[in-house]
Amino acid sequence: MAFVEFREVSKVYRMGEVEVAAVDGMSFEIERGEFVVVVGPSGAGKTTLLNMLGGMDGCTSGSITLDGREISGMDERALTQYRRLDIGFVFQFYNLVQNLTARENVELASQICPEPLDADEVLAQVGLGHRADNFPGQLSGGEQQRVAIARALAKNPKLLLCDEPTGALDYQTGKAILALLQDTCRATGRTVVVITHNSAFTAIADRVIHVREGRVAAMEVNAHPASAETLEW
Repeated sequence: MAFVEFREVSKVYRMGEVEVAAVDGMSFEIERGEFVVVVGPSGAGKTTLLNMLGGMDGCTSGSITLDGREISGMDERALTQYRRLDIGFVFQFYNLVQNLTARENVELASQICPEPLDADEVLAQVGLGHRADNFPGQLSGGEQQRVAIARALAKNPKLLLCDEPTGALDYQTGKAILALLQDTCRATGRTVVVITHNSAFTAIADRVIHVREGRVAAMEVNAHPASAETLEW
């Protein structure tokens, strides 16, 4: 069994008399420890996919499993535990608590997880050990995103989900964040999924899932992924 499995997953929203399928019979697999890029245009179903995999939204039909557990059939209480313990989230906007230091933002993870990683160690891993006592307002956008990544990693999650993690960053800073995510995947064996509209990111992925109109249009495995530091777009 693959680490992540989507089996004929659909998500239908009802708007009055109209039904809209944001995801329409989507199937794919992800292996443990892979760096995965899910790519597609706006409205293709990428964020809906991420929300369902992250336990923030349920599917209308089909099955979703992570590490042998079916999450598509979980009740709200079980999904809350799943989000807390198994998933690390990184979004386009950093969602840091402004009146907490970088260290304190990362330490938030220790309040909800049984086996959190040390905040100072994780900040050092993302290159911000020297900024642990700074508040978000004293950090650049790239530094704030590094704190957000550290906060997600400190939960010691099984899966790291990143929704357009470079979307609010300039080109060079965005490359640095992608390199950090790729290096983290390689160094820790953690499974990382990056959602993006930027097809250039596919070069650095172990696995690429192309999404279009709520379906998987194609999936490919890169035998020799490029380094994020070499990316250009």
